[in-house]
Amino acid sequence: MKLRNILSLAAHFDRLSIASTPLRPVSATLLASSNKAASSQNASISRRPFSSTAAREGNWLLPTMPEKKRSRKGRPRVPTGGSARGTTMVWGDYGLRMADHHRRVSASQLKIGEDAIKVRLKGMRYRLYKRVCASIGVYSSGNEVRMGKGKGSFDHWASRIAVSKVIFELKGDIHEQVARDAFRIAGNKMPGMYEFVKKGDPPVVGITKLDGVTLAELKRPRRKDPLPMPGAGVAETGPTTTSTSTAPEA
Repeated sequence: MKLRNILSLAAHFDRLSIASTPLRPVSATLLASSNKAASSQNASISRRPFSSTAAREGNWLLPTMPEKKRSRKGRPRVPTGGSARGTTMVWGDYGLRMADHHRRVSASQLKIGEDAIKVRLKGMRYRLYKRVCASIGVYSSGNEVRMGKGKGSFDHWASRIAVSKVIFELKGDIHEQVARDAFRIAGNKMPGMYEFVKKGDPPVVGITKLDGVTLAELKRPRRKDPLPMPGAGVAETGPTTTSTSTAPEA
């Protein structure tokens, strides 16, 4: 390499510097609007032109954090206090909800249901939301293994799904009958019975839909008038009869 090229390359390296501002030219209108916003807020906000931190994409079929200890079998959440959380639509227009009773669904079964929905809606513009996460570890021992000597080895991940819990939500330019068909196929491939729900449907407390029934009425005792306590009532007395006798006049 010639000496002139080496010197020019070294000069270019000397002029390099790490700046926190973008190197792209900023238009005058954008600069004026940013200056106006900064003056109104009386604070200068420094923004990075890019982020060097990689986006952390979560997997709904795996737990976010590793288990500190092996999970027990457990039972799904039972809303004994009258909670209707997780039974209505949040982001989508159509959804699939557990209908019969609570159960533990494995990650492979949830994946089969998701794939069935994607195959039915192939080529359409939509977004599928997952409302559950397979974060419970299932451990099992081999066949003909005697009792004791630990819990067993890891088998698969699963999710505890309570009754009336929404599992999938769908949003997009999709007809209602197409969404019904997609959720029907997914429900047939997963264990349990499921129902189709739409945005605006009433919430569910346990297995009772709050359609025309308020939560206060549901919590109220079924017998409106309490039964009288023994001995607290007034004893009923029968009517008294008076007999009149007519005596002959003297």
